[in-house]
Order: sequence, then structure tokens, then C-alpha cells
Amino acid sequence: MIKKKSLLGALVLAATMAFSANPAQAAGETAHAYQQSWTFSGVFGTYDRNQLRRGFQVFKEACSSCHGLDFIAFRNLSEPGGPQYSEEAVRALAAEFTVEDIEAEGGERPAIPADRWPDPFENDQIARDANSGALPPDLSLMAKARTIHQEFPWWVFNYFTAYQEGGADYIYNLLTRYAEPPEGEELQPGMYYNEFYGPIVMPNPLSDGLISYEGEGTPETVEQYALDVAAFLQWTADPHMVSRKQMGFRVMIFLVLLAGMMYLVKRKIWANAH
Repeated sequence: MIKKKSLLGALVLAATMAFSANPAQAAGETAHAYQQSWTFSGVFGTYDRNQLRRGFQVFKEACSSCHGLDFIAFRNLSEPGGPQYSEEAVRALAAEFTVEDIEAEGGERPAIPADRWPDPFENDQIARDANSGALPPDLSLMAKARTIHQEFPWWVFNYFTAYQEGGADYIYNLLTRYAEPPEGEELQPGMYYNEFYGPIVMPNPLSDGLISYEGEGTPETVEQYALDVAAFLQWTADPHMVSRKQMGFRVMIFLVLLAGMMYLVKRKIWANAH
């Protein structure tokens, strides 16, 4: 069933996920996060369309069985700045799913590009029953709801570098740092150990060779999968980032030119003043 949520609901969800981080993170005691070099970092950074396509493939094949994308419609996958699939490919992808529609015969119909990505479970209780009592979070805004911890004074430099990739770095570290628990630490049944997060209900969703990429040259490793899906989830959380940066750059140029013009006008008006 496709859930219809307002912008207010999206903001509430993001705030809830941000404050529901594990206790270690809330106390500023998370393990050190390894920051990555992203194509969308910095003032002039942009999304890599090929990486977004690979990331969507990782989400679809490894994540979508438990997690949804409530705020992403199929048609968003064809929009500029994103994976930019063709309209035909988006229609074919949507047709693979069925959605509830009280006006359709039998109460269901094939999805169309305007429909949102369907939830993997019919309701929250079924989702909890299938995941040891834990509710898998929606991933639409995950890259905005999470970030990495940085010690002072390193976070000060973020104001100069325009660092906004904390969510993508968080997702990458989470997916790549599953390990055996430290000696002497016992995990509760149904729990797994993650060096970055600590005890976690979600099992490791990735393994080398799990997903086959089209073409040659791209490594099919956990690290590459994590990089690609983290970039894709950064896009789902901030799909208009590139256009926003471009507009900001134009505004800055306009302000510089305007300041120059105002200075010249001032010089002209007050040239003969004593």
C-alpha cells in the first residue's frame, strides 16, 4: 500500500530518526568514522549518474526487502540530477509492482510512474514480526537524519568546506564495518555486531559478489556497494542539491556584480562632493 505523507510528516520522521540514534552516538562516543571522497562534496560537487544507478540497483536487490522509500516516486528516477532512467525504463520498473487502488478491479493495479515506491510490508506490526521486533526505518531521508561525529576543532572546518556528506559517510561506515564482537561481549539473540554502530538488529546485507553490475571495471565488493548505495540515499534525501548549488553560485556572482555597480555609482555621485 502506498503511504501518503505530508511535508510535515517527512520532517517529523527525519527528526525522529535523528534523535533515535544509538546511545553511544547520542553521547558522542561513536567509533571513528572514515570519511570518503564523494563526487557531490564541496560547493561545485554533483551526483554521478552512473553511481546513482548502481546505488539504486544495490537498494533494489539488497535493501528493498526490508526498507522502503516513502518519499520517492518512480518518476523521480527519471528526473534531471538523479539516476535519469528513461521514461520507458521507469514505466517498466513501476509495472513490476502492484499498488492498492479502491477504484481498480480487485482493489489493485500495476503501479505507474506517478506512484511512490511501495513499502515491503503491509503494516508496521508485520515488519516488526519479520525483523525480531525491530521496525526497519524508511530510507528516503536517512542521509539527512544521520551524520557522523566529529571532534572539535575538526567540525569547524565544515563551515569552509561546505561539508554536508555526513549522512553518506554514516551509511558507508555502517555497511562496511560488520565484524565479530569483541572478546567477552555477548550479544542478545537476533543481534549482530558492528564496529561503527555497536550491537544492531540488522544483519549484514552485503557481501562480495552479491550484486552483478552491468559492464566491466566496477568492483563488485562490499566497499563499492556501500559507496554506491550511500550516494543513492544521499540523492533520495537531497534530490535538488545540484540545482541548489548552481543557483547559489549564480546568486553569489550577481551579488558581486551588484556590489561593484553600487560602488561605481557611489563614486560617480560623490565625485565632486567636498
